[in-house]
Amino acid sequence: METAAAQNKIKILIVEDQFIEAYDLQLILENAGYKVIGIAHSVLQAEAVLAKEKPDLVCLDIFLDEHETGIDLAKKLKEVHIGFIYISANSGKSILDEVKKTQPYGFILKPFREQDVLTTLEIACYRHRHTAASLLHESGILQKDIQGLCNTDIPWDASLLQLCKTIQGYLPFDYMEAGYNEIGEQDYDTLGFFRRNFEEYARIDSQRFADLTILTSAELTKLKKESPQHIKAAIFSKQSFILFCEKSPISRLVVQSFGIKSFIAIPVRLQNGQLFCFTFYSKQPEIYTSEHLNLLTHLESSLALLVTQKHIASNNKNETKQIAPVATKLAPFEGIIGNSKKMHTVFDYIKKVSPSDTSVLILGESGTGKEKIAHAIHRLSSRSEKSFIIVNCGAIPDNLAESMLFGHEKGSFTGALERRIGKFELADNGTIFLDEIGEMPMNLQVKLLRVLQENEIERVGGKSPIKINARIIAATNKNLEEEVASGRFRMDLYYRLHIFPILMPSLRERKDDIPALVEHFVMLYSKKMGRKPLSIHENILEQISAYEWPGNIRQLEHALQRAILLTEGSSIKEIQLPRMQEQQIATADLSQERVIKTINENERDYICYILKKCKGKVYGAGGAAELLDIPASTLNSKIKKLGIKIKAF
Repeated sequence: METAAAQNKIKILIVEDQFIEAYDLQLILENAGYKVIGIAHSVLQAEAVLAKEKPDLVCLDIFLDEHETGIDLAKKLKEVHIGFIYISANSGKSILDEVKKTQPYGFILKPFREQDVLTTLEIACYRHRHTAASLLHESGILQKDIQGLCNTDIPWDASLLQLCKTIQGYLPFDYMEAGYNEIGEQDYDTLGFFRRNFEEYARIDSQRFADLTILTSAELTKLKKESPQHIKAAIFSKQSFILFCEKSPISRLVVQSFGIKSFIAIPVRLQNGQLFCFTFYSKQPEIYTSEHLNLLTHLESSLALLVTQKHIASNNKNETKQIAPVATKLAPFEGIIGNSKKMHTVFDYIKKVSPSDTSVLILGESGTGKEKIAHAIHRLSSRSEKSFIIVNCGAIPDNLAESMLFGHEKGSFTGALERRIGKFELADNGTIFLDEIGEMPMNLQVKLLRVLQENEIERVGGKSPIKINARIIAATNKNLEEEVASGRFRMDLYYRLHIFPILMPSLRERKDDIPALVEHFVMLYSKKMGRKPLSIHENILEQISAYEWPGNIRQLEHALQRAILLTEGSSIKEIQLPRMQEQQIATADLSQERVIKTINENERDYICYILKKCKGKVYGAGGAAELLDIPASTLNSKIKKLGIKIKAF
């Protein structure tokens, strides 16, 4: 069996200390058309092979019979941009957690089967090619943007601010500064920008930094001269971060002033021979990777040109014009409320991935707003004027699933009275959002994998495949790794979708956003109900902030909607949270038997309550459908299903 990936004689290095398993793996790979450049039984032997010849991919055992493990080697492979997959007999949670940190292209459990090995290798090759292409694409976008800055007439300050906004999605940072390595006899003149909001930055010039550190410009200049300079691009985290800060008093000041835990520096050589350094600082440890470093090195010439045309030119003209940071309107993120650090990361990822056609996998608990993220990606993409098709994979009937997704021809089965266009065809040149992808049946997973691989579908009863160009965004609240391990989700599909994951934080992880969310929902539902915006009592806001919100934003929204309905005055002074209800039950008469209602019974009670408020009105302004914010047809279906009698209201 020769795979498409092996046709170009992809070079593989095997690192495995068990002789029989290593040679079995070699036989499988060579029979499939791969070129095995060697078998190493230790990290030391692997490094000797790597010094002579660079492989395309490495098959890497985790536990090697020596002091260094496969995970140690994986970290070194990442530094030189060599992809790898793990082969191991151990798949415990603690091991998998360590493995995930190194971002492998795949994982094969021993004893391995030939098909598993070849499938994993094919996906690894695909991901490796995509990673390389993605880096070139990203650096190309950034080079073009920086070149655009060079061609404008805006001053150095404004150019540097725009650079911050441009590069943030590709290289996350909390503070960025730019200045000459050696300042000679001149004063400390480094200029920086501190991120305050998603696209709002505070300008930190030498005077502002002097104020923050309670030092004079002369003292800062002295400390700068005493500090070691960056000669080449490098990442500083953990031990290297500590050691550099010990030697550099000016770096210690930055770290203390902004709570920094890691940074990445990129010095660029100017035409006059001087070194000018851009430094990106983060409050998170170990955030920077070899991919970030590689991206910056691709930008060296563009950054040098920016300094030459903006900074040096403005100094020659003695320009002193400065700019104030201005927050950009976030129209693409309309309806997504959040200003926490975790949401900034989500917004950065959206901005980064939207312009490409890369498949995206949105992960997170129910109620975190995954569909809104998918909408935002679509709105920011070049496909924004085309269709955005939503498919709930958990609600597709098994007997109609294939027809629903891919369409069918007239007469292809009983009841197929006419041709039907499927969801994928409707999304052609647009975006298809596969919600609850973890619920998709196995037979459909196979067909979806073909769509991802071949960019084509076949209608039920069709005679030939149909090419389609639909971007796929998937979402799930399930742990797909566990689903793969249990055999309920295809490993090859998981790795195809997992190229660009976005993790939506739960509401309990971003409690700083709760006041803004509360204000948003109170304004929204007050307006929908034709009422003046209600205020909310301070102790209620404290209760809301203290609650854990297992149902996340959706649960918060429904709780506030109910509170607004029950509020008679102008201020919300009471809100019913599940925990409060439990406490009330606990203090009730213990002789009474506790009645636990089903979900349907609770839903029936709530709809009856709303119908009573609306005096039985279902449709139109002020009707129950409007208050519940669902289509009237959906409400009617629920009324019939739950056996509710409208006449009773």
